[in-house]
Amino acid sequence: MKVEQIYNIMNTITEEALGDSIIVAEDLSNLVELGEVFDTSYGLDNFVRSLVDHIGRMIFVDRVYGGRAPSVLVDGWEYGSILEKISVALPEAQESEVWSLQDGQSYDPYIFKKPEVTAKFFNDRVTFDIQLSITSKQVKSAFDNVNQMNSFMSMLYTAVNNSATIKTDALVMRAINNMIGETLYSEIPSGVYSGTSGVRAVNLLKLYNDTVEQADALTAAEFIRTPAAVRYAVLTFKNYIDRIKVMSTLFNMGGQERFTPDDRLHIVMLSEFANAADVYLQSDTFNEQYTALPRAERTVFWQGSGIDYGFDSTSAIKIETSGGHTINASGILAVMFDRDALGVANIDRYVTSAYNAKADFTNNFYHYTQGMWNDGNENFIVFYVA
Repeated sequence: MKVEQIYNIMNTITEEALGDSIIVAEDLSNLVELGEVFDTSYGLDNFVRSLVDHIGRMIFVDRVYGGRAPSVLVDGWEYGSILEKISVALPEAQESEVWSLQDGQSYDPYIFKKPEVTAKFFNDRVTFDIQLSITSKQVKSAFDNVNQMNSFMSMLYTAVNNSATIKTDALVMRAINNMIGETLYSEIPSGVYSGTSGVRAVNLLKLYNDTVEQADALTAAEFIRTPAAVRYAVLTFKNYIDRIKVMSTLFNMGGQERFTPDDRLHIVMLSEFANAADVYLQSDTFNEQYTALPRAERTVFWQGSGIDYGFDSTSAIKIETSGGHTINASGILAVMFDRDALGVANIDRYVTSAYNAKADFTNNFYHYTQGMWNDGNENFIVFYVA
Protein backbone atom coordinates (compact mmCIF):
# COMPACT_ATOMS: atom_id res chain seq x y z
CA MET A 1 0.00 0.00 0.00
CA LYS A 2 1.31 3.43 -0.93
CA VAL A 3 0.00 6.65 0.61
CA GLU A 4 0.59 9.85 -1.35
CA GLN A 5 -0.27 13.40 -0.43
CA ILE A 6 -1.79 15.93 -2.81
CA TYR A 7 0.35 18.83 -1.69
CA ASN A 8 4.12 18.45 -1.85
CA ILE A 9 4.62 20.93 1.00
CA MET A 10 3.02 18.45 3.39
CA ASN A 11 5.60 15.82 2.52
CA THR A 12 8.40 18.35 2.81
CA ILE A 13 7.47 19.54 6.27
CA THR A 14 6.95 15.96 7.44
CA GLU A 15 10.52 15.19 6.42
CA GLU A 16 11.72 18.23 8.33
CA ALA A 17 9.70 17.31 11.40
CA LEU A 18 11.00 13.74 11.45
CA GLY A 19 14.63 14.73 10.98
CA ASP A 20 14.91 13.10 7.55
CA SER A 21 16.24 16.25 5.89
CA ILE A 22 17.87 19.55 6.63
CA ILE A 23 15.67 22.62 6.72
CA VAL A 24 15.21 23.16 3.00
CA ALA A 25 12.32 22.99 0.55
CA GLU A 26 12.38 19.57 -1.11
CA ASP A 27 10.00 17.70 -3.41
CA LEU A 28 9.57 14.32 -1.78
CA SER A 29 6.68 13.14 -3.94
CA ASN A 30 7.73 9.50 -4.09
CA LEU A 31 8.35 7.12 -1.22
CA VAL A 32 10.14 3.74 -1.41
CA GLU A 33 8.15 0.75 -0.19
CA LEU A 34 10.76 -1.44 1.49
CA GLY A 35 8.42 -4.35 2.16
CA GLU A 36 8.19 -5.44 -1.49
CA VAL A 37 11.63 -7.07 -1.67
CA PHE A 38 11.77 -10.75 -0.72
CA ASP A 39 15.29 -12.19 -0.48
CA THR A 40 15.54 -15.78 -1.72
CA SER A 41 17.75 -16.83 1.18
CA TYR A 42 16.47 -14.69 4.04
CA GLY A 43 13.78 -16.45 6.04
CA LEU A 44 14.62 -20.01 5.01
CA ASP A 45 15.37 -22.77 7.52
CA ASN A 46 18.95 -23.68 8.40
CA PHE A 47 18.53 -27.42 7.68
CA VAL A 48 17.34 -28.19 4.16
CA ARG A 49 17.37 -24.52 3.05
CA SER A 50 14.05 -24.85 1.29
CA LEU A 51 11.40 -24.49 3.98
CA VAL A 52 10.13 -21.03 4.84
CA ASP A 53 10.48 -20.23 8.54
CA HIS A 54 7.08 -19.95 10.21
CA ILE A 55 6.25 -16.68 11.89
CA GLY A 56 6.15 -17.30 15.62
CA ARG A 57 4.72 -13.96 16.66
CA MET A 58 3.62 -10.76 14.95
CA ILE A 59 4.23 -7.33 16.45
CA PHE A 60 2.42 -4.40 14.88
CA VAL A 61 3.88 -0.91 15.22
CA ASP A 62 0.65 0.69 16.37
CA ARG A 63 1.72 3.49 18.71
CA VAL A 64 -0.52 6.58 18.64
CA TYR A 65 1.32 9.90 18.24
CA GLY A 66 -0.18 12.64 20.39
CA GLY A 67 1.44 15.62 18.69
CA ARG A 68 3.47 18.52 20.05
CA ALA A 69 2.06 21.69 18.53
CA PRO A 70 1.23 24.69 20.76
CA SER A 71 -2.45 25.13 21.57
CA VAL A 72 -3.51 27.90 19.22
CA LEU A 73 -6.70 26.20 18.07
CA VAL A 74 -9.88 28.23 18.31
CA ASP A 75 -13.53 27.40 17.79
CA GLY A 76 -15.07 26.66 14.43
CA TRP A 77 -18.37 27.21 12.70
CA GLU A 78 -20.36 24.99 10.40
CA TYR A 79 -21.95 27.55 8.08
CA GLY A 80 -20.34 30.51 6.40
CA SER A 81 -16.72 30.97 5.47
CA ILE A 82 -15.31 34.33 6.49
CA LEU A 83 -13.92 35.23 9.90
CA GLU A 84 -14.53 38.92 10.56
CA LYS A 85 -12.55 40.68 13.27
CA ILE A 86 -13.81 44.13 14.31
CA SER A 87 -11.91 46.65 16.41
CA VAL A 88 -12.27 50.31 17.35
CA ALA A 89 -9.56 52.92 17.89
CA LEU A 90 -9.28 54.76 21.19
CA PRO A 91 -11.18 58.07 21.10
CA GLU A 92 -9.01 61.15 21.57
CA ALA A 93 -9.52 63.63 24.39
CA GLN A 94 -10.92 67.05 23.57
CA GLU A 95 -11.19 70.36 25.34
CA SER A 96 -13.65 70.46 28.22
CA GLU A 97 -15.79 73.60 28.08
CA VAL A 98 -17.31 73.03 31.51
CA TRP A 99 -14.84 75.34 33.25
CA SER A 100 -14.53 77.99 30.55
CA LEU A 101 -18.10 79.15 30.07
CA GLN A 102 -18.52 82.56 28.45
CA ASP A 103 -21.50 84.84 28.76
CA GLY A 104 -23.61 84.72 25.62
CA GLN A 105 -21.64 81.87 24.07
CA SER A 106 -23.52 78.96 22.45
CA TYR A 107 -22.32 75.41 23.14
CA ASP A 108 -23.38 72.83 20.56
CA PRO A 109 -24.12 69.40 22.09
CA TYR A 110 -25.16 67.83 18.76
CA ILE A 111 -21.85 67.46 16.94
CA PHE A 112 -21.48 63.90 15.62
CA LYS A 113 -18.15 62.17 16.30
CA LYS A 114 -17.90 58.95 14.31
CA PRO A 115 -16.01 56.11 16.03
CA GLU A 116 -13.03 54.82 14.06
CA VAL A 117 -14.00 51.21 13.47
CA THR A 118 -12.00 48.78 11.34
CA ALA A 119 -12.77 45.24 10.24
CA LYS A 120 -10.43 42.51 9.07
CA PHE A 121 -11.60 39.50 7.09
CA PHE A 122 -9.93 36.10 7.08
CA ASN A 123 -11.16 33.68 4.44
CA ASP A 124 -8.27 31.39 3.45
CA ARG A 125 -8.10 27.63 3.99
CA VAL A 126 -5.44 25.01 3.55
CA THR A 127 -6.28 21.43 2.68
CA PHE A 128 -4.73 18.06 2.03
CA ASP A 129 -5.85 14.46 1.69
CA ILE A 130 -4.46 11.14 2.84
CA GLN A 131 -5.47 8.01 0.94
CA LEU A 132 -5.61 4.51 2.38
CA SER A 133 -6.45 1.46 0.24
CA ILE A 134 -7.86 -1.54 2.07
CA THR A 135 -8.27 -5.13 0.92
CA SER A 136 -9.65 -8.08 2.83
CA LYS A 137 -9.43 -11.32 0.86
CA GLN A 138 -6.04 -10.55 -0.66
CA VAL A 139 -4.35 -10.02 2.70
CA LYS A 140 -5.87 -12.89 4.66
CA SER A 141 -3.14 -15.31 3.65
CA ALA A 142 -0.58 -13.35 5.65
CA PHE A 143 -2.25 -14.00 9.01
CA ASP A 144 -3.11 -16.94 11.21
CA ASN A 145 -6.39 -15.63 12.61
CA VAL A 146 -8.83 -12.75 12.58
CA ASN A 147 -7.22 -11.08 15.61
CA GLN A 148 -3.93 -10.71 13.76
CA MET A 149 -5.70 -9.26 10.75
CA ASN A 150 -7.65 -6.81 12.91
CA SER A 151 -4.42 -5.69 14.56
CA PHE A 152 -2.91 -5.14 11.13
CA MET A 153 -5.89 -3.04 10.04
CA SER A 154 -5.74 -1.04 13.28
CA MET A 155 -2.07 -0.33 12.58
CA LEU A 156 -2.96 1.08 9.15
CA TYR A 157 -5.57 3.43 10.60
CA THR A 158 -3.17 4.54 13.34
CA ALA A 159 -0.56 5.31 10.68
CA VAL A 160 -3.04 7.59 8.91
CA ASN A 161 -3.90 9.40 12.13
CA ASN A 162 -0.23 9.79 13.07
CA SER A 163 0.58 11.12 9.62
CA ALA A 164 -2.24 13.64 9.87
CA THR A 165 -1.12 14.69 13.36
CA ILE A 166 2.42 15.38 12.15
CA LYS A 167 1.13 17.43 9.24
CA THR A 168 -1.44 19.44 11.18
CA ASP A 169 1.16 20.09 13.91
CA ALA A 170 3.50 21.40 11.22
CA LEU A 171 0.78 23.69 9.88
CA VAL A 172 0.22 25.13 13.36
CA MET A 173 3.94 25.84 13.61
CA ARG A 174 3.83 27.50 10.17
CA ALA A 175 1.20 29.91 11.48
CA ILE A 176 3.62 30.84 14.28
CA ASN A 177 6.66 30.90 12.00
CA ASN A 178 4.96 33.21 9.52
CA MET A 179 4.23 35.66 12.32
CA ILE A 180 7.85 35.43 13.46
CA GLY A 181 8.99 36.20 9.94
CA GLU A 182 6.65 39.16 9.49
CA THR A 183 7.70 40.56 12.87
CA LEU A 184 11.40 40.23 12.06
CA TYR A 185 10.90 41.94 8.72
CA SER A 186 8.84 44.75 10.22
CA GLU A 187 11.69 45.77 12.53
CA ILE A 188 14.76 44.53 10.70
CA PRO A 189 13.95 44.59 6.97
CA SER A 190 17.62 44.24 6.06
CA GLY A 191 17.62 40.64 7.26
CA VAL A 192 20.84 41.19 9.23
CA TYR A 193 19.76 40.23 12.74
CA SER A 194 23.09 40.20 14.57
CA GLY A 195 24.24 43.34 16.34
CA THR A 196 20.79 44.93 16.35
CA SER A 197 17.63 44.71 18.43
CA GLY A 198 14.15 46.18 18.37
CA VAL A 199 11.04 46.46 20.49
CA ARG A 200 9.21 43.51 18.89
CA ALA A 201 12.26 41.64 17.57
CA VAL A 202 14.39 41.41 20.70
CA ASN A 203 18.01 40.31 20.34
CA LEU A 204 18.78 38.98 23.81
CA LEU A 205 22.42 38.35 22.92
CA LYS A 206 23.06 41.96 21.93
CA LEU A 207 21.24 43.35 24.94
CA TYR A 208 23.14 41.06 27.30
CA ASN A 209 26.53 41.78 25.73
CA ASP A 210 25.81 45.50 26.09
CA THR A 211 25.69 45.01 29.87
CA VAL A 212 29.04 43.20 30.26
CA GLU A 213 32.67 43.90 29.51
CA GLN A 214 33.78 43.15 25.97
CA ALA A 215 35.98 40.32 27.21
CA ASP A 216 32.91 38.64 28.73
CA ALA A 217 30.74 38.97 25.61
CA LEU A 218 29.12 35.73 24.46
CA THR A 219 28.31 34.09 21.16
CA ALA A 220 24.83 32.84 20.29
CA ALA A 221 25.86 29.24 20.96
CA GLU A 222 27.24 30.15 24.39
CA PHE A 223 24.18 32.13 25.46
CA ILE A 224 21.91 29.29 26.56
CA ARG A 225 24.76 27.57 28.42
CA THR A 226 25.67 30.63 30.48
CA PRO A 227 23.61 31.02 33.69
CA ALA A 228 24.04 34.80 33.84
CA ALA A 229 22.79 35.16 30.27
CA VAL A 230 19.83 32.87 30.89
CA ARG A 231 18.92 34.90 33.98
CA TYR A 232 19.04 38.04 31.85
CA ALA A 233 16.67 36.40 29.37
CA VAL A 234 14.21 35.50 32.14
CA LEU A 235 14.39 39.08 33.42
CA THR A 236 13.61 40.37 29.93
CA PHE A 237 10.66 38.00 29.55
CA LYS A 238 9.17 39.14 32.85
CA ASN A 239 9.64 42.79 31.93
CA TYR A 240 7.81 42.24 28.65
CA ILE A 241 4.96 40.42 30.36
CA ASP A 242 4.44 43.52 32.52
CA ARG A 243 4.87 45.92 29.60
CA ILE A 244 2.30 44.38 27.28
CA LYS A 245 -0.33 44.53 30.03
CA VAL A 246 -0.24 48.30 29.56
CA MET A 247 -2.03 49.78 26.55
CA SER A 248 0.58 50.57 23.91
CA THR A 249 1.17 50.77 20.16
CA LEU A 250 4.74 49.47 20.38
CA PHE A 251 4.24 45.73 20.46
CA ASN A 252 2.27 45.09 17.28
CA MET A 253 3.16 45.70 13.64
CA GLY A 254 0.00 47.68 12.92
CA GLY A 255 0.71 50.34 15.55
CA GLN A 256 -2.71 49.78 17.15
CA GLU A 257 -3.59 50.49 20.78
CA ARG A 258 -3.44 47.06 22.35
CA PHE A 259 -2.81 45.40 25.71
CA THR A 260 -2.47 41.74 26.65
CA PRO A 261 -3.60 40.61 30.12
CA ASP A 262 -2.31 37.41 31.67
CA ASP A 263 -5.32 35.37 30.60
CA ARG A 264 -4.76 36.31 26.94
CA LEU A 265 -1.00 35.86 26.95
CA HIS A 266 0.55 32.98 25.07
CA ILE A 267 4.26 32.10 25.29
CA VAL A 268 6.07 29.42 23.29
CA MET A 269 9.72 28.63 24.03
CA LEU A 270 12.32 26.48 22.36
CA SER A 271 12.62 23.54 24.74
CA GLU A 272 16.41 23.51 24.43
CA PHE A 273 16.50 26.97 25.99
CA ALA A 274 13.74 26.27 28.53
CA ASN A 275 15.47 23.11 29.72
CA ALA A 276 18.75 24.97 30.07
CA ALA A 277 16.99 27.55 32.23
CA ASP A 278 15.50 24.82 34.42
CA VAL A 279 18.88 23.20 34.95
CA TYR A 280 21.10 26.25 35.30
CA LEU A 281 18.73 28.46 37.29
CA GLN A 282 16.54 26.16 39.35
CA SER A 283 18.82 23.32 40.43
CA ASP A 284 20.79 25.24 43.06
CA THR A 285 18.52 28.01 44.29
CA PHE A 286 16.30 28.42 47.35
CA ASN A 287 14.14 31.15 45.80
CA GLU A 288 13.22 29.56 42.51
CA GLN A 289 10.17 31.78 42.09
CA TYR A 290 12.46 34.70 41.30
CA THR A 291 14.40 32.96 38.53
CA ALA A 292 11.72 30.60 37.20
CA LEU A 293 10.63 30.90 33.60
CA PRO A 294 7.14 32.26 32.99
CA ARG A 295 4.52 29.64 32.21
CA ALA A 296 4.96 28.65 28.58
CA GLU A 297 4.47 25.89 26.07
CA ARG A 298 7.58 24.31 24.62
CA THR A 299 8.53 23.25 21.13
CA VAL A 300 11.57 21.16 20.24
CA PHE A 301 11.98 23.11 17.00
CA TRP A 302 10.27 25.87 15.04
CA GLN A 303 10.50 24.42 11.54
CA GLY A 304 12.45 21.18 11.68
CA SER A 305 15.08 19.21 13.55
CA GLY A 306 17.56 19.01 10.71
CA ILE A 307 19.49 15.76 10.51
CA ASP A 308 21.27 16.23 13.83
CA TYR A 309 18.96 18.23 16.12
CA GLY A 310 21.61 20.93 16.19
CA PHE A 311 20.81 24.32 17.69
CA ASP A 312 21.34 25.98 14.30
CA SER A 313 18.49 23.83 12.96
CA THR A 314 16.05 23.69 15.86
CA SER A 315 16.18 27.46 16.44
CA ALA A 316 15.91 28.41 12.76
CA ILE A 317 13.24 29.29 10.23
CA LYS A 318 13.77 29.53 6.47
CA ILE A 319 10.55 30.75 4.94
CA GLU A 320 8.87 33.10 2.55
CA THR A 321 6.13 34.85 4.51
CA SER A 322 2.58 35.56 3.40
CA GLY A 323 3.75 39.10 2.76
CA GLY A 324 6.36 37.88 0.30
CA HIS A 325 9.39 38.42 2.54
CA THR A 326 12.25 35.92 2.51
CA ILE A 327 13.37 35.16 6.06
CA ASN A 328 16.45 33.16 7.03
CA ALA A 329 16.92 33.45 10.78
CA SER A 330 18.31 31.27 13.55
CA GLY A 331 18.73 31.56 17.30
CA ILE A 332 15.00 32.04 17.94
CA LEU A 333 14.39 31.24 21.61
CA ALA A 334 10.80 32.28 22.33
CA VAL A 335 7.73 34.13 21.16
CA MET A 336 5.22 36.00 23.28
CA PHE A 337 1.87 36.97 21.79
CA ASP A 338 -1.72 37.88 22.36
CA ARG A 339 -4.23 35.08 21.95
CA ASP A 340 -5.82 37.02 19.09
CA ALA A 341 -2.57 37.48 17.15
CA LEU A 342 -2.77 34.13 15.37
CA GLY A 343 -4.76 30.98 15.31
CA VAL A 344 -5.97 27.86 13.58
CA ALA A 345 -9.72 27.42 13.22
CA ASN A 346 -12.42 25.44 11.45
CA ILE A 347 -10.52 22.18 11.40
CA ASP A 348 -12.67 19.92 9.24
CA ARG A 349 -11.83 16.23 9.12
CA TYR A 350 -13.94 13.68 7.33
CA VAL A 351 -13.58 10.44 5.39
CA THR A 352 -15.05 9.38 2.06
CA SER A 353 -14.81 5.87 0.63
CA ALA A 354 -15.03 4.29 -2.81
CA TYR A 355 -15.30 0.54 -3.37
CA ASN A 356 -13.72 -0.90 -6.52
CA ALA A 357 -15.84 -3.95 -7.30
CA LYS A 358 -13.68 -5.09 -10.22
CA ALA A 359 -10.45 -5.27 -8.20
CA ASP A 360 -12.14 -5.84 -4.82
CA PHE A 361 -10.54 -3.10 -2.71
CA THR A 362 -11.75 0.03 -0.94
CA ASN A 363 -10.15 3.46 -1.15
CA ASN A 364 -10.54 5.61 1.96
CA PHE A 365 -9.83 9.30 1.49
CA TYR A 366 -9.11 11.27 4.67
CA HIS A 367 -9.77 14.96 4.00
CA TYR A 368 -8.29 17.71 6.17
CA THR A 369 -9.13 21.40 5.85
CA GLN A 370 -8.38 24.27 8.21
CA GLY A 371 -7.96 28.02 8.31
CA MET A 372 -4.89 29.78 9.70
CA TRP A 373 -4.41 33.47 10.28
CA ASN A 374 -1.99 36.12 11.52
CA ASP A 375 -3.14 39.55 12.70
CA GLY A 376 -0.40 42.15 12.75
CA ASN A 377 -2.59 44.48 14.78
CA GLU A 378 -2.19 42.29 17.88
CA ASN A 379 0.81 42.08 20.21
CA PHE A 380 3.57 39.70 19.12
CA ILE A 381 7.22 39.69 20.24
CA VAL A 382 10.02 37.37 19.14
CA PHE A 383 13.14 36.82 21.26
CA TYR A 384 16.31 35.60 19.58
CA VAL A 385 20.10 35.48 19.86
CA ALA A 386 22.30 36.46 16.91
